[in-house]
Amino acid sequence: METPAAATTELKRALRTPSLVVFGLAYMAPLELLAIFGVISENSLGASAGAYLLATFAMLLTAASYGKMARAYPVSGSAYTYARRAIGPKVGFLSGWAILLDYMFLPLVVWLIGANYLHEAVPALPLWACIVLFIVITSVLNILGVKVADRANLILMALLFLIIIFFVILAAGQIAGPEGHGFSLDPFYNDGTNFGAISAAAAIAAYSFLGFDAVTTLTEETHEPRKRIPRAVMLVAALGGVIFVGLAYFAQLVHPEPFFDNPDTAAVDIVAQIGGPLFGAIFISGVIIGEFASGLTCQWGATRLLYAMGRDNVLPRRFFGQLSERWQTPVFNTVLTGAVGLIGIVMSVETSTSFINFGAFIGFAMVNLSVIYYWSKHRGERLSVFGYVVAPALGALVAVFLMTQLDGAALLVGAIWLVIGVGVLARITRGFKVDPPEMEA
Repeated sequence: METPAAATTELKRALRTPSLVVFGLAYMAPLELLAIFGVISENSLGASAGAYLLATFAMLLTAASYGKMARAYPVSGSAYTYARRAIGPKVGFLSGWAILLDYMFLPLVVWLIGANYLHEAVPALPLWACIVLFIVITSVLNILGVKVADRANLILMALLFLIIIFFVILAAGQIAGPEGHGFSLDPFYNDGTNFGAISAAAAIAAYSFLGFDAVTTLTEETHEPRKRIPRAVMLVAALGGVIFVGLAYFAQLVHPEPFFDNPDTAAVDIVAQIGGPLFGAIFISGVIIGEFASGLTCQWGATRLLYAMGRDNVLPRRFFGQLSERWQTPVFNTVLTGAVGLIGIVMSVETSTSFINFGAFIGFAMVNLSVIYYWSKHRGERLSVFGYVVAPALGALVAVFLMTQLDGAALLVGAIWLVIGVGVLARITRGFKVDPPEMEA
């Protein structure tokens, strides 16, 4: 590891559109849909595909806003950068602080879920050892550089999509077989459901999309970012929607009844029904692979957001704003996020997932509002009112609605985190009298 004094301050531009799309899909971990399928099915009253279709529409609104902001401000930082540039430095700081809660703890959640599956597959390996194994391998790959992590992602995602294809093939065979119920549009809307139920389920289904925005944190590691980043963000959201809707459709047709004895294990029941014990083992392997790929990209995105805030001196620059001269990666940030992941040893999946979405939805809302502010400052450029005002306003409203669907514990933790952020902002702005340090673009 290089010392801060020797560190460089520029990231390598080594990524193109396919790598960005793979990164975004890996971040979302599409196979995780089956882990929450039972909850979506019950809340939508058997219309899980309809719920995911509605969630896809909502997320595409926000994805379009991310694309517009990435084109206008092609630098790392995601919601933090966009709100900072379009609305103002203080709002930008609070946006970055809010989404930092999501970015910092999402790798922990992913590693913990993956470790639980690995422990189930290999009971002789203690859970804490599984967590450490996930953290060490992903941290080393991220330290070695974007190209190494990118190649690992491509391999892992290829294996994951093979499992998804096998699931669809086996499910289709079950549906069309003598014991199946045949193909229909019931998973989108049926006599037993209603729009209110589908909307409530869509609020939960939207959690599956968390991470499509992380593509924007790689702006400074991308060739021609003004063109590639907006395209990649929309592709990730759209492809993620196609995968989620497709998986939900086939899973719902395999099990048309909306309710399960235990919704948390619905995927295990469905996988056993269509493929037996052999495919059940393959499925668990796929979840482990998917969680590993997702953990790799979640940590990757978190370190880039920390780097952007450190480079601004919003966070201490000597630690957060430095890159290794040898690998040109934010090594200190990578080690820090790995250390945070160790907290998973003493946490449950339920506890750790209860508060990560708060920051994400605030980030979504602020990016949509940033587009509207950008339009107000550049009206002379004849920007589309629908694209820069109406669509982002709808996206912001959807994000706020989804945030209100979080449980009380998540809202409490999120509120406390924001209060701490206001205190930090007051300190670095001398009681809000000056702006936070400006971005060094």
